[in-house]
Amino acid sequence: MAVTIRDVAKAAGVSPSTVSRALSTPDIVDAATRERVLRIADHLGYRPNRAARGLITGRTGNIGLILPDLANPFFPSVVKGIQSQAHESDYQVFVADTDEDPGAELGLVRSLAKQVDGIILCSPRMRSSELREAAGLTPVVLVNRKSGSIPSVAVDNADGMRQVVEHLARLGHRQIGFIAGPRSSWSSRERLRGLMAASGASNVEVVELGNFAPTFEGGAEAAEGVLIAGVTAVIAYNDLIALGLLNTMRQRGIDVPGGLSVVGIDNIQMSHMVHPALTTLSLPKERAGRRSVDLLIQLLADPAAPATFIHELPTELLIRQTTGPAPQEKQHPSAGRPSAHR
Repeated sequence: MAVTIRDVAKAAGVSPSTVSRALSTPDIVDAATRERVLRIADHLGYRPNRAARGLITGRTGNIGLILPDLANPFFPSVVKGIQSQAHESDYQVFVADTDEDPGAELGLVRSLAKQVDGIILCSPRMRSSELREAAGLTPVVLVNRKSGSIPSVAVDNADGMRQVVEHLARLGHRQIGFIAGPRSSWSSRERLRGLMAASGASNVEVVELGNFAPTFEGGAEAAEGVLIAGVTAVIAYNDLIALGLLNTMRQRGIDVPGGLSVVGIDNIQMSHMVHPALTTLSLPKERAGRRSVDLLIQLLADPAAPATFIHELPTELLIRQTTGPAPQEKQHPSAGRPSAHR
């Protein structure tokens, strides 16, 4: 039988109303009494009724999570971190998937705002003005995006690109292609920015190969541009694009890494299961999810506090089998090269 508030009151020698106040508004209860009530409640395994607690505190005990594509293997690890940290803090998580439709994001925020205490937006594609509107509807924390003073958890894209470029430059690559993600992707733009900065320091040329869907099929579609560009190494927006590119290169008889080096980003589980195993920039996905919940709880605890919670997490280059020395002779055509930058 579940422990009730009356059971806690009887064991603590106080009234049920005192127990209720000790749990919901502890600041108005005598410190010694509050400590005794909390200790006994914990000992008895008392768990407040969520609906009743909501009536007292005005909180739902729910967190909303909106992300672009749950089928993308990058996001389940983030979701796992968010759910684990939320459950440890006695919150439930409502998950919504926009299917890579930026136009659906703000509508989902509006729909969820009254059902949750706050929302975590993971890799949102919204414009900055829309993010400000979303943050005005409910407490918001961003993951894999920065925008103004909205609390956020992101990765150090600049340092990540530096690691990748320095690795490829040491292998003798002087022309590196970049397969970008969706045009609305903040992280894609930041990775290109970091790549451009790192290329100058390493004396390599960056060839932009266009924007593609962040999927296996997107990587296959990008393959033709890679062949035309004649680059000796390619950095893909994410591992799914890199895996699609690897598969197409294999079908076309291009040796990886003998004729072309390929680097992904994310370190999804499949990246080390393929042959050759994918060199990739590992992102702390689960850690980012956990940290976003911490930030949201901080924001809920003090909504009036300045929203300056910006956290940038480190990345790590995992060198596997898809990168090698630059070939002396290119195995694929070099005519019709897209725009290049130093």
